[in-house]
Amino acid sequence: MPNTFSQRAQKISPSQTLSISALSNRLRAEGRDVINLAVGQPDFPTPEHVKEAAAKAMRDNKTGYTAVDGTAELKQAVADKLKCENGLDYAGDQILVSCGAKHSLYNLCQALLNKGDEVITPAPFWLSYPELIKLAEGEPVILRAGMGQRFKINAQQLERSITKNTRLLMLNSPNNPSGMLYSRSELGELAEVLLQNPNIHICSDDIYEHFVFGAEPFANIVNVCPELQSRTVVINGVSKAFSMTGWRIGYAAGPAGLIAVMKKIQSQSTSNPCSISQEAARAALDGPLDCVAKMRETFAERRDWLGAALRKINGVETLMPDGSFYVFPNFSGVIERHPKVGNDLELAEYLLEKHHVAAVPGIAFGMVNHLRLSFATGMDELEKAVERIAEMAGEQA
Repeated sequence: MPNTFSQRAQKISPSQTLSISALSNRLRAEGRDVINLAVGQPDFPTPEHVKEAAAKAMRDNKTGYTAVDGTAELKQAVADKLKCENGLDYAGDQILVSCGAKHSLYNLCQALLNKGDEVITPAPFWLSYPELIKLAEGEPVILRAGMGQRFKINAQQLERSITKNTRLLMLNSPNNPSGMLYSRSELGELAEVLLQNPNIHICSDDIYEHFVFGAEPFANIVNVCPELQSRTVVINGVSKAFSMTGWRIGYAAGPAGLIAVMKKIQSQSTSNPCSISQEAARAALDGPLDCVAKMRETFAERRDWLGAALRKINGVETLMPDGSFYVFPNFSGVIERHPKVGNDLELAEYLLEKHHVAAVPGIAFGMVNHLRLSFATGMDELEKAVERIAEMAGEQA
């Protein structure tokens, strides 16, 4: 039978993270002692009060359809969170609850982009951004910012990349995979460029906002430049902050007209998110943040140890991340002299198959010769992983 699959499906690539995880799981099933540093979720359980809210929702038979855009109670919890934690005001018709932050991003791209529209995508980027853009027939415009720029684009790069077709800018801070945080002054410089280009929308992906470790507090571009709120969509969710990745609840807050179109798209795809998960998310957003603070403290300790340990390995360069639970070291020195690997993809495969450490190659994030390493795992595992990475780095021809 001839290939009759859609062109849009053939344009996108499968997730490198999921591919690495699948290989890691296969090796574990074969009895290998694999340490998974490719994981993108906290290694903490969902808080008890959140699980109890879900159990109560089931006992109360809250198991039917809800409004497409989420229950009124959860949307109010989102609005309260955005007001209290971020100083941002949103009404109910400016909020859409979806099946995870990725779903919110998908809805945004489908609602906003036409064929050929350009989306400025700073690299390193979360690996799904270009694929979501291509699914909407848009064109990712990749702006690379290496270690010398602390993996952050500047205003001059942004200005040079804008064309008459530019429709959207993706901003993710703290960033996945680099962990870098845009400062208020850096956001202010980007905002000055955007103010001169009123046809460009902004996506502010704030999913790692609670995991910031340094003196610079989290702020998004709307905090810095309120004039941009009318064309910014803030994306967030409960997956990372409350260790609820499997519950699949994300949300978008933005201009009412754009949110209405995103809601229409969701109504014809998934309809409402899981009713039980929505009750759990409401409990998370309305409840205490003690569990979040505990995770942040633990991640900060692991970051400090892992960053220092990686810097001791010959051929590895790394920056200490400002936030998230990832570090994004450069392995160029290792790749140049290693007899069995020629690039970061081969390095990730070799590291997993021969030394049983799973990591995600930098090419998946638009940045070659790097690996994304997650420190959302225990210190014992991190210590063993670094020993194995050092062993691999020291191999000679």
